[in-house]
Amino acid sequence: MWWLIAAVGLGIPLVVTAMPEFGMFAVGAIAGAVTAALGGGTVPQVLVFVAVSIALIAVVRPIANRHRGQSPRLASGIDALKGRTATVLERVDGGDGGRIKLAGEIWSARALDGGHVYEPGQQVDVVEIDGATALVI
Repeated sequence: MWWLIAAVGLGIPLVVTAMPEFGMFAVGAIAGAVTAALGGGTVPQVLVFVAVSIALIAVVRPIANRHRGQSPRLASGIDALKGRTATVLERVDGGDGGRIKLAGEIWSARALDGGHVYEPGQQVDVVEIDGATALVI
């Protein structure tokens, strides 16, 4: 019975603080309760609690930390347009710029290198989006 109370007691900080370690200790407490229900003495109960808790922390925590540090792989908005190929509709240069068709939409464009000029019909790659203007090469 005490192990179940401990599991609930460890589950509350898990919900309040969102620290997964409390959940792992709660699972260890449940394992201790199962050991008690199977007739194990106090020492086996504590050993099972410690072993399960340490095993979960050793295995699950590194996996969770690895996933926590990853950025989303799905690019959206402006980030999704970078690296795409576009078609020049109006002459694009480094000064006044021009127009391109990018992802089915008409965009203002400017050459990343001011010395390059791209004529209508050419394919260009979008390097950056600056406001409403695509910088192309």
